[in-house]
Amino acid sequence: MTQPHVFIDKQSPAVYRAFGAAAAAVGDDAAGADIPRVLVELINVRVSQINGCAFCLDLHTRRALAAGETSNRLATLPAWRDTELFDDTERAALRLAEMATTLPDHGTQEREYEHARSVLSDAQISAVVWTAIAINAFNRVSILSRHPVRQ
Repeated sequence: MTQPHVFIDKQSPAVYRAFGAAAAAVGDDAAGADIPRVLVELINVRVSQINGCAFCLDLHTRRALAAGETSNRLATLPAWRDTELFDDTERAALRLAEMATTLPDHGTQEREYEHARSVLSDAQISAVVWTAIAINAFNRVSILSRHPVRQ
C-alpha cells in the first residue's frame, strides 16, 4: 500500500504561484519569439511523454487540440523523427526540447544544437529551451505529488 503524496503545490502555494508566474513569462517569451501556441503545446506534450507525467499529458494534449493541433500529429509525436508530419521548425524545437529533458552526452547535445541553430533564431532557441525547462519542472511537481488525471 502506498502512502498518499503531498500535493506540494497546495502545501507551498507561494512557491507554486512563483512557478506559475515564471511559466507565464516563458509563454510571453515564446510568443515574442514567434513560437506558435500549438508548437509550445507540442513541446509540453513531448516533454511530458518522456517524463511520463500523466497529469501534464492530459492537460497539454487538450490544450494542443484547442490550439488547433491534430489528433494524428499528437498520436505520432513519440515517433516524430519517423514521419513527415512536422516541419523543420517543429523538428528543431522538438530536438531541443528532448535534449533539455534527457541531457544526452556532449556529442549528441552538440549535434542536436547545431541542427536547431540552422533553423531557429537565437530568440526561438531560448524560448524553446525555457519552455522545455518549465514543463520539466511542472512534470516533476505533478509526478511527485501524484496529481490525478481527470475523468
